[in-house]
Amino acid sequence: MYDMEKRKLLSAISHAAIFLSSTLVSIGIPIFILFATNDPVVKENTKEAINFHLNVWLYGAIIGMLIWLTFGLLIPLAGLWFLVHWGLTIWALFHVLSDTEKPFRYPFIFRIF
Repeated sequence: MYDMEKRKLLSAISHAAIFLSSTLVSIGIPIFILFATNDPVVKENTKEAINFHLNVWLYGAIIGMLIWLTFGLLIPLAGLWFLVHWGLTIWALFHVLSDTEKPFRYPFIFRIF
């Protein structure tokens, strides 16, 4: 049997790492947790967090390019994306802290792992 409090903590840290930094630190923390734990739910949450962080960077780059190509006309799109990715992260945190039996799955992302 796995420790539920440890499962909550490690899963929440994996998803919340995006709040710490928008650099490689945000993806490094879930990668470290992925290799440091044997809990299958935590492993799935870390993989999902890594995929989400990569998607945030990809969509951010696409939105940045669209803003540049439209000479700034699509700046509200950046604000919308900011709200969406923070909202999805908060949703993931609520889920992993309330339901420790199932890993969280982000909607509408490309999964590499």
